[in-house]
Amino acid sequence: MLEKITIEKRFLRELDFTIIITVLVVAIFGALNIYSATRMTRGFSTLKSQVIWIIGGIILTYIILVIDYAVIKDYASIFYWFGVFLLVLNCIPGIKSTVNGASSWIKIGSISFQPSEIAKVGIILMIAKELDNMEGNINNVKNFFKLTLYAVIPMSLIVIQPDLGMTMVCFFTVLGIYFVSGLDFRVISGGIVAVAGLITVAWKFSLIEDYQKMRIIALFNPVKYETSYALQLRQSQIGIGSGGFLGKGFLQGTQISGGYVPFASTDFIFSVVGEEWGFLGAIVLILFYGIILYRIICIAREAKDIFGSVVCIGVVSTMLFSILQNIGMTIGLLPITGITLPFMSYGGSSILTAFINIALVLNIGMRRKKINF
Repeated sequence: MLEKITIEKRFLRELDFTIIITVLVVAIFGALNIYSATRMTRGFSTLKSQVIWIIGGIILTYIILVIDYAVIKDYASIFYWFGVFLLVLNCIPGIKSTVNGASSWIKIGSISFQPSEIAKVGIILMIAKELDNMEGNINNVKNFFKLTLYAVIPMSLIVIQPDLGMTMVCFFTVLGIYFVSGLDFRVISGGIVAVAGLITVAWKFSLIEDYQKMRIIALFNPVKYETSYALQLRQSQIGIGSGGFLGKGFLQGTQISGGYVPFASTDFIFSVVGEEWGFLGAIVLILFYGIILYRIICIAREAKDIFGSVVCIGVVSTMLFSILQNIGMTIGLLPITGITLPFMSYGGSSILTAFINIALVLNIGMRRKKINF
């Protein structure tokens, strides 16, 4: 019985401890910044919640590592359709919960979670499984449309919430997988043009919410809208700019402690880093992310099958876009969306999904060597 819940020594030797240590450092750093952002209004409660989610993520990681990822591949379809089911469930009035204009949450008692986070992992697993079954032949027309259908179903349900931020994450995740899998560049270019066309049509015919339009408009003229749609951005820029090179020091951020940056513990956690830890702290955080992404890419290259490689590339694409978008929106380079910073932002759905993604990568890395008889 004990053998079923322990990891074999030969697999432990292949475990990427660089990823594990770096992820834990970032998660702990995130918890400290979350405490700094919420201590004036919530004391230790938010910090305690985040620590519990981190511990839960570690436990979940261990459980996933015990299971051979070949078994996970067999259940990829169930995981995918379960995510789709939750998204459909989230469309039902009385079940869905609206936060910041998006009905992207399901609330059960005092616990809320985002079905789109589960669906995001499901998309990666499903496309990876299908590509493996197709032996990587993504340029076959039938195969391409089948893969795209699996991506479009959950993304369409996320769009109508409307949660454009998560839709963007899913889109660029799939795009990253397609690109690395060798999809004809003309098809990729055509797809990007088509999406741009759809966005233009949606904008013209008011299919995009007004507040979402104004966030984009305010990006190009933040001073004009600094008391309304660009309030978060302007306060974030002031906080990050005031941090200078070394920062004001832990718990010393006046913009953060004063409550001037809305959602500082979630979407705008990078503002806390910029103000209290300065440019140096921000660079070190980005360096840590770079280490994680680099190690995942190494595992993707060494994976023993297409499924493993594609899962790793999907995780890299998800993390990379989330990091770039989140940091970009806090400094005024990209429009504001509800995309969290991996392992840094407060929230159970976000942190658990991030740990699931890393666990899948570690699992693939552990078992990258084929067994020869």
